[in-house]
Amino acid sequence: MATVEPYETAAGRRYRVIYRTPERKQTSKRGFRTKRDADLFLASVEVSKARGEYIDPGAARVTVGELGPAWLQRQSHLKPSSLRPVEAAWRNHVLPVWGIVPVSEVRKTAIQQWVSGLTTGEESAAPPRKPKSATVVIRAYGVLAAILDGAVDDRRVLSNPARGITLPRKGKKAHIYLSHKQVHRLAEESKHETLVLVLAYCGVRWGEAVGLRVRNLDMLKRRINVEENAVEVGGRVEVGTPKNHKRRTVPFPRFLAEPLARQCEVKGRDDLVFPGEAGGYLRSTRVQEDHGGWFSGAVKRAGIPRITPHDLRHTAASFAVSAGANVKAVQRMLGHSSAAMTLDIYADLFDADLDAVADALDHAVSMAGVGAWRTPADIGS
Repeated sequence: MATVEPYETAAGRRYRVIYRTPERKQTSKRGFRTKRDADLFLASVEVSKARGEYIDPGAARVTVGELGPAWLQRQSHLKPSSLRPVEAAWRNHVLPVWGIVPVSEVRKTAIQQWVSGLTTGEESAAPPRKPKSATVVIRAYGVLAAILDGAVDDRRVLSNPARGITLPRKGKKAHIYLSHKQVHRLAEESKHETLVLVLAYCGVRWGEAVGLRVRNLDMLKRRINVEENAVEVGGRVEVGTPKNHKRRTVPFPRFLAEPLARQCEVKGRDDLVFPGEAGGYLRSTRVQEDHGGWFSGAVKRAGIPRITPHDLRHTAASFAVSAGANVKAVQRMLGHSSAAMTLDIYADLFDADLDAVADALDHAVSMAGVGAWRTPADIGS
């Protein structure tokens, strides 16, 4: 049974509420100035228990900073390249602001103000902070929201105050599509000519290309079996499965057979097709020319728009579409999780399909002998 008991303090009489949690654990709350306040609290506890909404006050006092490290440990499903920016968001943006705040005291208005401050810049901070990109803001918000989701699951808070927040919109960067002449000019100016051609015509990611081994090439069927991904994270090469953990097979054009064969000469089946100078994985090239990046140097000498190796995936997609590939084939080649994702990224490449739809409708109407050529007088009759 729950009870309300008085007790004496130096400041006068106070009241304590003794009750049981839904788990039948006895607990109490003290400090009520009047018996009426204590009775009201007890009534609210009984109602919340009946509705299944009871929150243990002790559990609600845990801070975001206490829950964050455990949440990060549960993100073991993320690849190192994905986990690193999440850890940085926690360390740089979430922990400094929310670390000492109990989860029960996190308010939606405060979260919205924090998100807005990251987006526009925090002039009140010392020193003032520069505005953050939409990607950084959304990632930081996602970390806080996920931690609070865990607090809801653990019955520390009744609902997540981070949900329903207005977030900045990500701006879409315009894709740069190279022509066949530009790609071959870039390859000729590069010290890794075959690698550039593979990136531009097969659409594999940088980590997938530098992780290719001789055994991954089927020269008879002209196929690349993408099974490994070597990504540089914090100065260290992390080797794992391709993005989304999905292996795939990518075709390569006939003209690449001979250059790829030369890359594999005097190599064993487990040797890298595109090794670095020291024989290990080829490190990611820097974009800036003043840092001596071989790729950026080749871009400058070739006289083409400034691009990164990853941008060659866009060119590969454009070549595939112009060659007649449908969206499903492009999806499989690029390793996207769905055709919808491919369309979302490369909708501009499929404009010709819309023209084909219109032309097909014109042909259907013409064959039916109705419609478009009729005059207003014909329609009126």
